[in-house]
Amino acid sequence: SSTAGMSTSVQTSKLLSYRASEVVAPRMVDIERAWHNKDFETFGRITMADSNQFHATCLDTYPPIFYMNDVSRSIIRAVHAYNEWAGEVRAAYTFDAGPNAVLYTLDAYAVEVCALMLKFYPAAVGSDDSPYISNVEFAKEVKSYKLDDALIAAVEATGRVPTAGDVKKMYYTRAGPGPQTLGKEDAIIDPETGLNTYRP
Repeated sequence: SSTAGMSTSVQTSKLLSYRASEVVAPRMVDIERAWHNKDFETFGRITMADSNQFHATCLDTYPPIFYMNDVSRSIIRAVHAYNEWAGEVRAAYTFDAGPNAVLYTLDAYAVEVCALMLKFYPAAVGSDDSPYISNVEFAKEVKSYKLDDALIAAVEATGRVPTAGDVKKMYYTRAGPGPQTLGKEDAIIDPETGLNTYRP
């Protein structure tokens, strides 16, 4: 489990202790500033660097922990190729304790980013790729989007060959309105007892 893995990392990874004492606090300040300033370039660079360092601590653990797989690493290379082609950070990846990528981008590039992912990570053979992308209307835009030939070549240069089924599903989501205060009638926890009040 990821909890057991973290315990092993705490005991054996010198990189994790350095990360905790020297990196996390200043990085939090920087990423919060980027968020408030709507500075996606900085937000994206920090997000990717932090994900990379987290997985470096996993490799520094003894015995090492491998959460990402070859497909995960190919997505990292594809995102970097995309950003290099664009001349700016338009997409950023992060991976938690598992192989699944979370990609951040701005509204202006969401269709392009998803079209790129669909090109190189198509749905499994024999499946309809509309449900493969969680939002059906968005999927229509994605499937009709024409990718730049130079961008396709840039990702191909990373060694990625479109392989159906490497990714099981793509979820398209947007940032929500932030924390909300719910009335007691909407809560599923009783504020007095702390007990779950949810009834399906």
